[in-house]
Amino acid sequence: MNQTTAGTRDASLASRCVDAIFGTCVFAIGVANLWLVHPVPGAVGLVLSLAYMPAVRRVLAKRAGVPIPLLLRIALGLAVAWFTLGVSDLGDMID
Repeated sequence: MNQTTAGTRDASLASRCVDAIFGTCVFAIGVANLWLVHPVPGAVGLVLSLAYMPAVRRVLAKRAGVPIPLLLRIALGLAVAWFTLGVSDLGDMID
């Protein structure tokens, strides 16, 4: 194994860990919305959290043939955070 392959594997592991942590956070936001606010934004949060789970992304990429790009995941994360804290009633409950 050469140096480049090891560096790529480490970056990939770090990326998967960050994705799994962020996916868990989005999942928790979905559960909180489902329980405290309304079922619809909660269900949407739960479905969107799947875009961050590495195993689910791998299966989707294999079946659909197109992986979810990093920029789309970042934009999706920003939209979820904006919606949860700015638009949703969950943000008012945090204050």
